[in-house]
Amino acid sequence: MTRSTLRHPPLTAHEATIARASGMTLARHFRTTAPLRMRVCDEEQAEPIELPAGAVALLMEILHAMAEGRGITVLPDDAELTTAQAATLLNVSRPFLVKLIDEKKLPCRRVGKHRRVRIEDVMAYKAAIDRDRENILDELTAEAQQQDMGYATE
Repeated sequence: MTRSTLRHPPLTAHEATIARASGMTLARHFRTTAPLRMRVCDEEQAEPIELPAGAVALLMEILHAMAEGRGITVLPDDAELTTAQAATLLNVSRPFLVKLIDEKKLPCRRVGKHRRVRIEDVMAYKAAIDRDRENILDELTAEAQQQDMGYATE
């Protein structure tokens, strides 16, 4: 298998049922640090395999998303995106993303006259802005509580 993008469209209802059942079975045997030994069986043979804990966790996430009927894309951390792809991932316009790059808020590299952004950098930027939003919401909630605006703590 290459290090390319792996894309799987949403499943049929029957496949989603299988994904849900498989995910639930896998979850019962998951340990966060220990590998998981399992047996892969087809019509002709059974073969034991060992999966690292990280692979099991990722597989459980994939099965959960598939069970919910969502498509899946798996990318290596060092994958590079076009500015259009990165903008879509961040849910912003391409010109806004280019502005982030020009302001050095998001690193990129040039391939000819085109920019490429590492998915790892895009996800780090997304996590940072999500944290900032969460902090601002916490501050607004605290102010509303102090001013007795109906946001009482429970």
